[in-house]
Parts: sequence; structure tokens; C-alpha cells
Amino acid sequence: MTLTPDNLFGIHTRALDLWQRRTEVLANNLANADTPGYLARDVDFRKVLAAAGGGPDGLPLQASTPGQIGTAGQAADALAYRVPTQPSMDGNTVDAQAEQAAFAANGVHYQASLSFITAQIRMLRTAISGGQG
Repeated sequence: MTLTPDNLFGIHTRALDLWQRRTEVLANNLANADTPGYLARDVDFRKVLAAAGGGPDGLPLQASTPGQIGTAGQAADALAYRVPTQPSMDGNTVDAQAEQAAFAANGVHYQASLSFITAQIRMLRTAISGGQG
């Protein structure tokens, strides 16, 4: 069996890519909070992760070079417009407080996936070294 990041760290390697993409999307929403007509967007995390795991609604995998699987195209496909809770008169659908809360929660999710991967690396190092230093 060939060891790859996917079978060493599970879904967390894909999750990191998606949390990063979502950070960019949420930051873009916050940056455009005062732009007339701007429509807030978000990543449909569950849809992309299910597709990456081979779910029934599977998005086709896109490889930029042979042997490499990229998730950027998948995350872009999973961008959806956010349904506004309080539409503004200028057509902007960004709710700054909701975006800030989503941004903070996204950071926690990113950190959790990163912590899991770090713990797995520590366990691998321990197994390789036989528990010696």
C-alpha cells in the first residue's frame, strides 16, 4: 500500500484546502460589505467534501498535472450566493456580523484540522523512532 496524505490524515488534508478557500471567500465578503450590489458568497463545505469523498452528487476531479488532484476547481464550483437575512437598499447582501461570526468559526475549524494532522505526524514520528526522543 502506498502512503499518501489522504490515507495518512484522512479527510483533513482536503478539509484544510476547503477551510482556506472559505477564509478567502468570507474575507472577500467582508471587504465588500459597503459595495452596492455586491452579493455575498460562501463555500458549500458539505457538498465539496462529499464530492471529494466520492458521494452520490460527485463533482468530477480535476487534475492540473498528471498525478495531481486539485481542489480549487471544486471549491469554486461549490460557491453559492448567501440568502440575505436583511437585504439592504443598495442590493448588497453582506451581513457584516454574520460574516465575522462565520470567519471566526471557520478559523476554529481550520485549526482543528491542522491540530489533527499535527497529532498524526507526532504519532508517526514516535512509531518510526520507536518511542526514542
